[in-house]
Amino acid sequence: MTESAAESRVVRIPALARVEGEAALHLVTRGTTVIRAQLKIYEPPRFFEAFLRGRAHTEPPDITSRICGICPVAYQLSACRAIEDACGVTVDGQLAALRRLLYCGEWIESQTLHIHLLHAPDFLGYDDVFGMSRRHVAHVQRGLRLKQAGNAVIELLGGRAIHPINVRLGGFHRAPTPSELRPLTARLRIALEDAWDTVRWVSGFDVPEAACDVDLLALAEPGTYAIESGAPTVLRAGGGRAPVSFPVHAFSDHVVEEQVPHSTALHSRLDGRRHLTGSLARYAISGHLLSPLALQAAREAGLDDPPLLARTNGSPPDEGSTNPYRSILVRAVEVLYAVEEALRIIDAYEPPPRAHVDVPPRAAVGHGATEAPRGLLYHRYTLDGEGRIAEACLVPPTAQNQGAIEEDLRHAVQAELARGVTDETELARLCERVIRNHDPCISCSAHFLDLHVERNGPTTEAAYGGVARPAAPAEPEGIPHADRRESAPRRSRGA
Repeated sequence: MTESAAESRVVRIPALARVEGEAALHLVTRGTTVIRAQLKIYEPPRFFEAFLRGRAHTEPPDITSRICGICPVAYQLSACRAIEDACGVTVDGQLAALRRLLYCGEWIESQTLHIHLLHAPDFLGYDDVFGMSRRHVAHVQRGLRLKQAGNAVIELLGGRAIHPINVRLGGFHRAPTPSELRPLTARLRIALEDAWDTVRWVSGFDVPEAACDVDLLALAEPGTYAIESGAPTVLRAGGGRAPVSFPVHAFSDHVVEEQVPHSTALHSRLDGRRHLTGSLARYAISGHLLSPLALQAAREAGLDDPPLLARTNGSPPDEGSTNPYRSILVRAVEVLYAVEEALRIIDAYEPPPRAHVDVPPRAAVGHGATEAPRGLLYHRYTLDGEGRIAEACLVPPTAQNQGAIEEDLRHAVQAELARGVTDETELARLCERVIRNHDPCISCSAHFLDLHVERNGPTTEAAYGGVARPAAPAEPEGIPHADRRESAPRRSRGA
């Protein structure tokens, strides 16, 4: 379709499935050019940061776990690390190992859910997992087994699979005995075989060529693949360059949030550039620290060696590390690694002398970050002398990734338009797929995204010309601007 032949029109395509949360995608095109792609998150802000103020310093782990029903451990342990940092307490030894084990459970169940139930249908040509299950029932059943294995780890350590109740500052309310952990071993050994089968399965997917012009951000921990701790580390665009780290307490100096008119979630930039956090970033920055078994799985999945490993052994670096379609391959490798790590921790476990260390309050600012399945999750708390929270800041991975997602959408749709594809159903499918590459937890609840395409659109925001858009929620009166942030993708996707 040429620009002269293009008519100005608006097309609404509702209910793009298999993305978590409620949002609208607004595309403005002129001929074969995408003028603007906006992922509009219009769910009302939930004010977690505001109602954390005034609470005791012991409460954030339980309160923030309610932000997300599929990644509660990420919120709990990020909160614990930030509060413990403010109070000058370090949790190490077997208590730290138990935290990593708990986090492994979350990685297994969350990454598996996305791979098998939400993302794989895109590669196999199905609208949803129900259609896929008619011909690939064994793969769906394997995914459910893996997810149940991850849930079992969380339930045993956390007291329940969703919103765990056994996590507290300094460790746990109660530490498990070796005999309680031992039954998980048999289940995880089956899960390890399932994880291998998943790697082999996704390695056969037809992965489109694509690249995202972004910097990569993930935690890095000396000697191990970062999950529950580490320093924020940046790999600049261009591939192969050595990562640059900065301390967790400098996170807000580098990652700056800003409010945008079309979203109730804040957008973030890393030193002024779009950035991506999550599986692709972790693999590019810390992939050389994966276990030999996980690196073998990565090669079997078709991934090239991560940059630092490639530099030492002379192999070509993973130049596709910013191809968002390859994220499903890295997630499969991370599931296998998390299962292997869980088995290692259980095998080496010795009960700690106490289930937790004391965390006495003090007036200070604390910073904490962990790697949620979707990427780096940052917490900051300011405590007063009585240990009350004076200020809280939560920066989730999906909010950080929004700029990269929008840029992905713009490039992908423009490429399709250049090929002559103008069918709205095809463009909607493409947009779904691009968004699902990042497994966004828009509010941690699956289902719909409305697509609005404005043909031959104007180049200015003021001239949208009657395009129907989801109304942004009215901003509450009397609440300071800083408290109107959409702090994190929120609601449970369900187990």
